[in-house]
Amino acid sequence: MLALLAFAMVATFMTLIMSGRVSALVALTLTPVVFGLLAGHGSDLGPMMLDGVKTLAPTGVMLAFAILYFGLMTDAGLFDPLVRLVVRAAHGDPVRITVGTAILALLVSLDGDGSTTYLICCTAMLPLYRRIGLNPLVLACLLMLACGVTNITPWGGPTARAASALHLDAGEIFTSMLPAMAAGAVFIIVAAVMMGRGERARLVRLSGDGQLHVPGDADLALDLVRGNDLTERPKLIFVNLALTLALLAALVMGSLPLPALFIIATALALTINYPSVEAQKARIAAHAPNILPVIALIFAAGVFTGILKGTGMTEALADAVVTAIPVSLGPHLAPVTAVLSMPFTFFVSNDAFFFGVLPVLSEAAAKYGVAPMEMARAALTSQAVHLLSPLVPSTYLLVGLVRVELAQHQRFTLPWGIALSLVLLAAAIATGVVPISG
Repeated sequence: MLALLAFAMVATFMTLIMSGRVSALVALTLTPVVFGLLAGHGSDLGPMMLDGVKTLAPTGVMLAFAILYFGLMTDAGLFDPLVRLVVRAAHGDPVRITVGTAILALLVSLDGDGSTTYLICCTAMLPLYRRIGLNPLVLACLLMLACGVTNITPWGGPTARAASALHLDAGEIFTSMLPAMAAGAVFIIVAAVMMGRGERARLVRLSGDGQLHVPGDADLALDLVRGNDLTERPKLIFVNLALTLALLAALVMGSLPLPALFIIATALALTINYPSVEAQKARIAAHAPNILPVIALIFAAGVFTGILKGTGMTEALADAVVTAIPVSLGPHLAPVTAVLSMPFTFFVSNDAFFFGVLPVLSEAAAKYGVAPMEMARAALTSQAVHLLSPLVPSTYLLVGLVRVELAQHQRFTLPWGIALSLVLLAAAIATGVVPISG
């Protein structure tokens, strides 16, 4: 009964989100409350909701200060040279812009933090997309696909979870997946070319005369980095660059918790660039509209995950799926796990999947000669789909930055995310790190 309610809740939630009938904030909050009541819970739903909110609170704090920090760096003009470089390399050509986006995202996302990748790449590329008239969904798609590959790094999160859950070495999992990751990166470049050609054709159709019209490099660069004496700090560009590089290095090394690092960096950025109290208040107020929607959605996602876990629906979903796997598929549990991980990590958190579902599947697979290492590798191929989940906080940051609806982003990116996951799986099978059968 609980499993049926869980499936019904997920189906209702996704229908509401994808159809656009209600906002993500409303769907994330009211759907689990209604189904929690149907499951026989009442006043205990409150503690469940608070537990979920507490779990995501550090992420919410981190994103709030990350948005403010990179907003301040944009105000100060730190990314202007990068924008000019991109403009010179792209020459206004949609294909060059999309390929440049993919390469930049693959490089920046190597730090393993999707939020940082979205902030840096959107800051550099979004003004160019808007000025040329490119679809911002293309930018969001390429950034998320890149993170879907680089999330497999040991410091990205999923690999560490898989290693911990199955008592394996994260480095060994990662190194064996490098050929598959390379194949995924090639796929993303190919996808960028295809999207760029599609955008070029669309712009030509809209031009009226069958020609692609874009501003010259000089005019385009001037439009994108037009000076503002009130906020830009050209004399402090090297100071801001040093501060940002130090922040990124600290993020990778894990010197302090991410929220603490961004809080400290934001305070330093305000002090260095805008020393007066009035200027600091003005900069915070200017970025508040970008911060509030993201934080509200993250806390609403905490309500959803808190009720899903507190009512036992997560475990019920896992048990129902594992029980439904036919015995005949036992020797093929590695690729089966890879396929199952796509919907599973979309509808539940990475923690729930890697610590709750993967160990059960791995134990069953061991009876058919499939090693835990092989199961861990298979489970990691689905991260491109997982990042589209409405339960991933950084997803709300991305759609907020490019100013599109979550449902639009999901409909546009999901086919590409599934294709990338299948490419990673195929490459893993081809290189022998994920066996077709035990």
